[in-house]
Amino acid sequence: MSKKAVILLVEDDRMDIELTLDAFREARLENDIRVAQTGEEALNYLFGREEYADRKRHPLPDVILLDINLPGMSGLEVLKTLKETPLLKRLPVIILTSSKEERDRAAGYDYGVNSYLVKPISFSGFLEVVKTVCNYWLTFNVNAPVEVNT
Repeated sequence: MSKKAVILLVEDDRMDIELTLDAFREARLENDIRVAQTGEEALNYLFGREEYADRKRHPLPDVILLDINLPGMSGLEVLKTLKETPLLKRLPVIILTSSKEERDRAAGYDYGVNSYLVKPISFSGFLEVVKTVCNYWLTFNVNAPVEVNT
């Protein structure tokens, strides 16, 4: 039996969190989904700080679903920080947001996002996005190694 992929969902809106979790259940995707509701909490999780210090209980994610509209530290600031950190920079990050703004897309790609997706309005559309993301990023994609020994 293969291990369940760990997904870090960084989202502050309770309705969007529930929508995402419902979509995973509906699609029968049995991944281990962790939720961070602020940019600071996401970085604490990723850096293994405070309550997230135990890596056995809080493993690094296989993929990050990141909203950019967060209170306090924005998702773009989280992305920039993680892509500047050697241990974390290779983690796949997918921006999943309601923003269609060109400046947000440009900043996301400038900071190293792997994919930028705009949240569909309908549940069926969102369900398709979740299935496609999981199929590609957790099934077909071969992740970069975390560390390379030279």
